[in-house]
Amino acid sequence: MKLTPLNKEFFLRSPEIVAKQLLGKLLVRKLGSKLLIGKIVETEAYFGREDPASRASLGWPRYCVELLYGEVGRALVYMVHGNWLLNVVAHETNGAGAVLIRAMEPLVGFSDEVREMKLTSGPGRLSKVLHIDKRFNGMSLINLKNELLLCHEFQRNQRFKIRASHRIGVSKDLKKKLRFFIDGNEFVSNIRRY
Repeated sequence: MKLTPLNKEFFLRSPEIVAKQLLGKLLVRKLGSKLLIGKIVETEAYFGREDPASRASLGWPRYCVELLYGEVGRALVYMVHGNWLLNVVAHETNGAGAVLIRAMEPLVGFSDEVREMKLTSGPGRLSKVLHIDKRFNGMSLINLKNELLLCHEFQRNQRFKIRASHRIGVSKDLKKKLRFFIDGNEFVSNIRRY
């Protein structure tokens, strides 16, 4: 199976644009000789210090803030309520931001239980299934040699409707709707969709 990673330029744009355009793309986890491949179905965009829900606004943990302003296409992994959350750094030149991968549809290499129990629905559950933890923090997600990467979809020109809502689980939010998901996909993480 040929996998084509996304390139750095894909992530050198506003996190809002990247969050929408990651929908339908593939999240690939290499576990030894096994491949786990899922289609991204839900994301959230975060910005720099001006975003009250961003780690940059909070100013902690320091490694998160540094990565938000750093090289695009890298993983930003941090813990919330005992769960590791996977983000990818995405922003315009001299900007700051990242996109949280909230949910994916399992496509290749997953057990029936993962599909039936929707264990990739929600950012913490997704990280557990893919065995993602802090050791992935800072890793390039666009390097084919790495254990975790973001790739182009199998079927180009997929057709689906993108819906938007406010971000989930944040106490302060921007007025813009920055959570994006594929309408009608059963693996979207939360029933509060609008």
